[in-house]
Amino acid sequence: MTLLWYVAYGSNLHAARLDWYVRGGRPPGGLRTYPGCRDCRPPHRTVPALIPGGIYFAGESRAWTGGMAFYDPELPGRAAVRGYLVTVEQFADIAAQEMYRRPGADLAGIRAAAGTGRATLGPGRYETLLRVGERDGLPMLTFTAGHRAVEVPWTRPAAVYLGMLARGLREAHGWDVARTVDYLAGRPGVAGRWTGSALRALVRAAHGGSGTASPALRSSSDSPPRMSDRRA
Repeated sequence: MTLLWYVAYGSNLHAARLDWYVRGGRPPGGLRTYPGCRDCRPPHRTVPALIPGGIYFAGESRAWTGGMAFYDPELPGRAAVRGYLVTVEQFADIAAQEMYRRPGADLAGIRAAAGTGRATLGPGRYETLLRVGERDGLPMLTFTAGHRAVEVPWTRPAAVYLGMLARGLREAHGWDVARTVDYLAGRPGVAGRWTGSALRALVRAAHGGSGTASPALRSSSDSPPRMSDRRA
């Protein structure tokens, strides 16, 4: 296995945000500088997908302040994600930076997660690797926390962080303001912590002031991803 799909569900839905992990540097408004990947080439392809489960916001981001997005496959509904076709080495380096580790070493858990559906690399945030499906014969992997959404307090995400999710949903899925607001408003950590008017204003600004949908970044030849029957 030399390629796999990195499945993003948080701020890395926004391609420009992911680029800071790939090429390195400090994104505007961020508090952290990223070393980047050993291989700084852009992903080979990017596709939208929906996977079983949902996202929630918890903890405190050291890069943006406020709650961080995590994926829980046991939450009801489906999570809107974006798949990036990257090398195994790039996935290891992106995951290492999310784990506050130095990139440059292969993560043994990648192949374990691809084979068994799950690998735990540590107790911290984003240190649990999950296989969430398969596309074009390649595994779709993501990383999240080891705990369930119901096991931790939920935290309100910062505006700059939530705005990146909104831009990513528009880029990848072509969603308009109304659909993006509806999706984000129901997420644990946003519900009851962001007013409807404030969330709509944030999403509208993130979408460039437009309320209409944009074309999703998927070619007509892209088939929907085949999700694994295995639940992590």
